[in-house]
Amino acid sequence: MSSKCQGGEYVRKGNREQKAKTIDELEEKFKTAKGCIVTNYRGLNVARITTLRRRLAQDGVEFKVVKNTLARIALDRAGLKGAHVFFEGPSAAAFAFKDPVAAAKAILDFARDNKEFEIKGGVVEGRVIEAKDVRVLSELPPREILLARVVGHAAAPLTGFVSLLQAPLRNLVYVLSQVHDKMEAEHQTA
Repeated sequence: MSSKCQGGEYVRKGNREQKAKTIDELEEKFKTAKGCIVTNYRGLNVARITTLRRRLAQDGVEFKVVKNTLARIALDRAGLKGAHVFFEGPSAAAFAFKDPVAAAKAILDFARDNKEFEIKGGVVEGRVIEAKDVRVLSELPPREILLARVVGHAAAPLTGFVSLLQAPLRNLVYVLSQVHDKMEAEHQTA
């Protein structure tokens, strides 16, 4: 039997157990990753792919060359049928387990420097996105900043409400202070 490189591992054609194991692993990755960006790695040598893998690993992203038929089966099992279209031709998947925005930024940076590298599309939080959406995703601020903004927007109405509740008390104190000053002024003139 012949051997073929798949995802950095050599798999013999026809080895059903290995293929089943690969499908299970891919299914688990599709289910647990917060995002997956599918690329065409044609034209890249091993050194460039290794550079990309190392860069992505810094952001908790695993870059894996995948066999299209096995990826499609794993997508079906994971309930992500709309992403099948991305698995045509040479395909690699970047699984983002922490922050899909950081993964999109790193992949787009790499694509700018490597013209033959193509972004096909992906899946973020269970939603299928096209290549143009990956670009939009890369322009978002990091997750921590987005969360801080959400908290800030949620807290703003509460701050206004507290200020509103304090306003009558402030006004009452102000009026009492004015009455006191007026009475004192009248008492001194009398």
